[in-house]
Amino acid sequence: MNTETFTERLFSITSGGSFDHLALDIFQYQAQHNPVYRTYIQHLGILTDSIKNVSQIPFLPIEFFKTQKVISGNRPVEIQFSSSGTTSDKPAQHHLSDLALYDAVFTRGFELAYGAPDQYVFLALLPSYLERTGSSLVYMADKLIHLSKNANSGFYLDNLDELISKIEEQEQARQRYILLGVTYSILDLANRYLQKKLSPLQCAIIMETGGMKGKRKEMIRPEVHQLLRQAFGMKNIHSEYGMTELLSQAYSKENGLFSCPPWMRVSIRDTNDPFKSLGANRTGGINVIDLANIYSCSFLATQDLGKMVEENEFEVLGRFDGSDQRGCNLLI
Repeated sequence: MNTETFTERLFSITSGGSFDHLALDIFQYQAQHNPVYRTYIQHLGILTDSIKNVSQIPFLPIEFFKTQKVISGNRPVEIQFSSSGTTSDKPAQHHLSDLALYDAVFTRGFELAYGAPDQYVFLALLPSYLERTGSSLVYMADKLIHLSKNANSGFYLDNLDELISKIEEQEQARQRYILLGVTYSILDLANRYLQKKLSPLQCAIIMETGGMKGKRKEMIRPEVHQLLRQAFGMKNIHSEYGMTELLSQAYSKENGLFSCPPWMRVSIRDTNDPFKSLGANRTGGINVIDLANIYSCSFLATQDLGKMVEENEFEVLGRFDGSDQRGCNLLI
């Protein structure tokens, strides 16, 4: 099976049917050429030839990226991304065999959601990611900064006053800009903004990427967005949903509702029965089909909780706790 055609078909998906056909072909390829996924399928007692519908495809628990090299095929690894992790939680590792594919995926995904990157200045507030190596989010932000072709674009660590000065510059120039940041840092910025009693933002897109990283108490997204709307005087706060184990991102522009690019699809599984799918407006574990994961695994059962709202829109409601994860733990 020629994997080069997968990339061509990836960016040519125009319907559910073309998505399904490519998903089934990638499944058959990965079931044969990904040792971790192949072994997992065998332990489930599933015959790959019996999979005739996308709904029958088994999802690999995302925890395997912490203990195994999840690789499809024998192409050399070009770069290795890792999650932040903690001292008690081993970081996930994603071994990429086609870095140019990742570049194309996140660039096209951004363009579909927001237009050309050179329309914006990018202000990246990602301290916990910049302080370590191997972050796919920092890599993506760095490329978008480069694609903006604007000298005002850049990264910020803890220099919030300098960032506020840069924000004021963009507001005065009426320049559209995206403030992309880890949630706890954007909340810190919001507090500083309130202390200075500054004017509401007019030209900004505030995009949080999630994560308190142990810096603040965990908060649900509506609570975070309410605080940010009040601090910056904005109607909507945007969000990015991505992770080390995925090449693709989903974006939310309002009300915490995420939409996927054409090559990515989300479904919800029962927390007690990982093989049972749930309908709309029912809370469960988030399963992701990311067809861009050609050379790793495209079918992943994440540790996130969410629900489908519409056919192509979903909410992220939080993370599994230890008791909720028993379904995946049994499988592992």
